[in-house]
Amino acid sequence: MIPLSGDLPKSKGIKSENVESVNVTKGTSTLKRGFAHMLKNGVVMDVTTVEQARIAEEAGAVSVMVLDKLPSDVRKAGGVARTASLRVIQEIMDSVTIPVMAKCRIGHVYEAKVLAEANVDMVDESEVLTPADENHHIWKWDFTTPFVNGARSLAEALRRIEEGAAMIRTKGEPGTGNVAEAVLHIKKVNNELRTIKSIYDSGDKQELVSMAREFKVSFDLVEETAKLGRLPVVNFAAGGIATPADAAYLMSLGCDGIFVGSGIFKAEDAMERARATVLATTFWEDADAVKEAQKMINEKQSILGLDVKNLELRMQDRGGSA
Repeated sequence: MIPLSGDLPKSKGIKSENVESVNVTKGTSTLKRGFAHMLKNGVVMDVTTVEQARIAEEAGAVSVMVLDKLPSDVRKAGGVARTASLRVIQEIMDSVTIPVMAKCRIGHVYEAKVLAEANVDMVDESEVLTPADENHHIWKWDFTTPFVNGARSLAEALRRIEEGAAMIRTKGEPGTGNVAEAVLHIKKVNNELRTIKSIYDSGDKQELVSMAREFKVSFDLVEETAKLGRLPVVNFAAGGIATPADAAYLMSLGCDGIFVGSGIFKAEDAMERARATVLATTFWEDADAVKEAQKMINEKQSILGLDVKNLELRMQDRGGSA
C-alpha cells in the first residue's frame, strides 16, 4: 500500500545528501505535495517563449508551463506532439523567478527523466502531447521532481495519485476555449467525493473495498480520500479556460487553482487577459472583483471557441483507459 502522508518505502525518488553538514532529503511525498500546495489559489500559464513567460510573471502567474506549441496549435498541427525544446526551457528558467513546469508525453519515462535532469520544478504528464503509452502512465514515485496529471473522474484521479502524482487537474478539452468539459469533470469528481464520503461516514468498509477494486487502487487510498472528503492532493482546473469568469466559476466549484493554456496567448489582449485571469482567480469570491476583471478584457479578442461535441481529436480521452 502507498502511504498518503510520508513516503513510499524504498522509493528511488527519495534521495538524501549532505549540504554544508546538514542532511537534506529530497523527493518525499510531503515535499512534492507541499510544493504543489504552495501554488494554491494561483494561475499557471502555458507559454512557448521567453517573452510570454515574462508577461505571465508580470501578470502575477504563480508558475509557467513550457510547451513547444500552445494546445490550440497542437490541435491544428496534428502529427506527433512532443516535449518542448530543452534550450527554450532553460532560457525561460533563466529569465523568470517563478517556478517553471514542462509537459512530457503520457508514459514516456525518458522525456520525464530529461525534464527532471533539466531541473524543471514540476512535470506535467499531459494528454496535450501525443501519448507514448496509451495503457500505462509513468511511475512517478521514482522521481524527486513532483508531477501533475489530468483526470476526468475520481477513479482516474486516484490512479494517478497512486502512481505518485503530487497534483491533479481536470482534463477539460485543451485548446478549445470551451470551459464546458472542465466544468463537467470537476462536478463529476465532486459528486463522486460526496458519495465516497457518505459511505465512509456510514461505516460501510465493505463498500469502500468494492470501490477500491472498481477504481483499481489501494483500499488505503480510497479510505483516506473518503475520510478527507476531498482529494489528498491539490486539484486544479484546466482545459478550455478563456476568460476571468471561467476561472472564477471553476474556483467556485472547489478547484484549488487554474491552468490556462491557449486562452491567454491565443487571445489578442494577452497581457490584460493574463492580469484579469489572475485577479478573478485570486478574488473569485468577490463578484464585484470578478466583474472588474471581466471588464479588463475584450470578448472580440478572445480565442475562437470550438464545439467539443464535433471535435475529431478529443485530447481528454488520451490515457483514460490506464
